Amino acid sequence: MGKYFGTDGFRGEANLTLTAKQAFDIGRYLGYYYGKNNGGTGKIVVGKDTRRSSYMFESAIAAGITASGTDAYLLHVTTTPSVSYVTRTEQFDCGVMITASHNGFTDNGIKIISSSGDKIDDELIDLIEKYIDGEIPEVPFATGSDIGRVVDHAAGRNRYIGYLIALSAYSFKDKRIGLDCANGSAWMIAGSVFNALGAKTYIIGNEPDGENINRECGSTCIDRLCELVREKKLDAGFAFDGDADRCIAVNENGEVVNGDAIMYILGKYLKEHGQLPTNTIVTTSMSNTGLYRALERIGIDYEITDVGDRFVRARMLEGGHMLGGENSGHVIIGKYASTGDGILTAIMVMGVSVARKMPLSELHKDVHFLPQLLVNFEVTDPAAAACDPAIRQTVDSLSKGICANGRIILRKSGTQPLVRLMIEAESDELCKSAAETVRRALYDGGYLN
Repeated sequence: MGKYFGTDGFRGEANLTLTAKQAFDIGRYLGYYYGKNNGGTGKIVVGKDTRRSSYMFESAIAAGITASGTDAYLLHVTTTPSVSYVTRTEQFDCGVMITASHNGFTDNGIKIISSSGDKIDDELIDLIEKYIDGEIPEVPFATGSDIGRVVDHAAGRNRYIGYLIALSAYSFKDKRIGLDCANGSAWMIAGSVFNALGAKTYIIGNEPDGENINRECGSTCIDRLCELVREKKLDAGFAFDGDADRCIAVNENGEVVNGDAIMYILGKYLKEHGQLPTNTIVTTSMSNTGLYRALERIGIDYEITDVGDRFVRARMLEGGHMLGGENSGHVIIGKYASTGDGILTAIMVMGVSVARKMPLSELHKDVHFLPQLLVNFEVTDPAAAACDPAIRQTVDSLSKGICANGRIILRKSGTQPLVRLMIEAESDELCKSAAETVRRALYDGGYLN
């Protein structure tokens, strides 16, 4: 990826490593690149999550877009998949989503979405980065009546809500469903959708204050939702992240149903109904070996990509595959969306439960996951740490030793100054032992902060 843009856009700490000036410059270049003088429609749609800094970045990006003579259509607080949907269905040149997804409120990010609803290609990313760094000529300012307009486009978000409701083939009447909106984008949409489908909803994480997004809530901190499902004896629960492009489910017993289990549930159902045309699910290297064994038992093929939903989507497009995702809860259902969509995923999983007249626990009971441990290490140089020969030797030794019947993967994060460690082994104790061995190797190498 580029100097600023990682696997999921430009992300950093607000006004430190991602500044309002940079956001303005991104808006300037997008407004110029997609302007009418360059053959575009002169329309860009912009959405944001609930972080305090998202309002600042929205203003900066809109100012940049309009300064270049292009109109900025504001969806206001909304989800990343809604920006993708509106961009591709309303003929916008591109979409911009202001979010740092599952990160804390001090971070923020800028995702740029192409007219097809996918993330933009690397060539445009390179041009934007060169413009930010002053390596290509300044683009002209529009003047007079050529200055772009800022347009309230909340109607686009409402169209997306209607689209989700229409996609459900089943009523959720008499179903009691918990929703954790992570104090983020989903709070504007998820409750409306599930209420319209007849569910009795119990919602937490729906009081954003600009600082509490993802704080002890949402798909990365699911304990509260598990407790809610058990306490209220709910049929299911669904947790989203800050921009609602991922979903983690909770079954009626209060047990977590992660992205791997969700892909199994949906893949099996689609196959049974002739809607998995290539009989293949696209996963990433972080998916659990237990998923692959379960898919093999029911005759579904799988392909494995690098970590990141953009890589999953690219492989889906290459192979014509219908379903793909990550164990973190990014699930792409290609018939209906071009990106991971947490609320859509929740609707589809609940739909399978209703259609088969089975609780969630029955739908994923045949997936037996190996004990898995995910650990993030904050390091001084993620790329160097992940490639360090001594550390690679440690990982290789573990792979041939206590992880021989599982897997061990160490990689640099594409969005944060971290290396991420994934370990699968025969027991939790072996996972913890391997993690400690890697931690010591990182410490001895001088990488740990």
